[in-house]
Amino acid sequence: MLRSFFGKNFFSVFFDLYEDFKAIKRNDPAARGLEVLLYPSLHALIFHRLICHPLYKIRLYFLARLFSQISRFLTGLEIHPGAKIGPGFFCDHGMGVVIGETAEIGKNCVMFHGVTLGGTGKHKKKRHPTIGDNVFIGTHSTLLGPILVGNNVKIGAETVIVNRDVPSNCTVVGAPGMIVKRGNKKIYPPEYLPLSEYRIQELKLESNKDTNLNVEYFGDGGGI
Repeated sequence: MLRSFFGKNFFSVFFDLYEDFKAIKRNDPAARGLEVLLYPSLHALIFHRLICHPLYKIRLYFLARLFSQISRFLTGLEIHPGAKIGPGFFCDHGMGVVIGETAEIGKNCVMFHGVTLGGTGKHKKKRHPTIGDNVFIGTHSTLLGPILVGNNVKIGAETVIVNRDVPSNCTVVGAPGMIVKRGNKKIYPPEYLPLSEYRIQELKLESNKDTNLNVEYFGDGGGI
């Protein structure tokens, strides 16, 4: 029964929460002793992992949303019950964070307050970003659409990324977001992010032409 409710090994859910607990200690030097238990990020993940997401998996959508709204009221983090969040997730401060229904977040990711993992309003199924492992997303960043963010990525504060993928092992800043570092190598001038494959297909359909698109100068606002 517990396996059908949680959708995986019952104890692995508590392992994920334990990793979330360690992530707070690892990423915030202000977390001392039992202060970790007071973090809204941990409270929101307890709701999400133990109640909201399991209810969503067994299609009790109203109850799932009810508890997620209670969690939002108490913590300031709005996490849709359908979102998939890997272990070791830490959201510092957390107020104003929005994580959409089809968003997926990998292992050991760090996010700050005001971040939005949202949709563009044009897609029906997969609508929200997929985030890789060991990703840092700075304050008030906005990521929209079913984009892909690779592993070991750093996204600076107030960065805006729409319809563009982010390669692994790079640093992205700005509005629109642009690559300023690959690994330890600085990039100057900054590089445009590549268009997401789904966006390329959309643009081909819109133009009704099967031609190669110049992702740097194509009229897509460099990410907007």
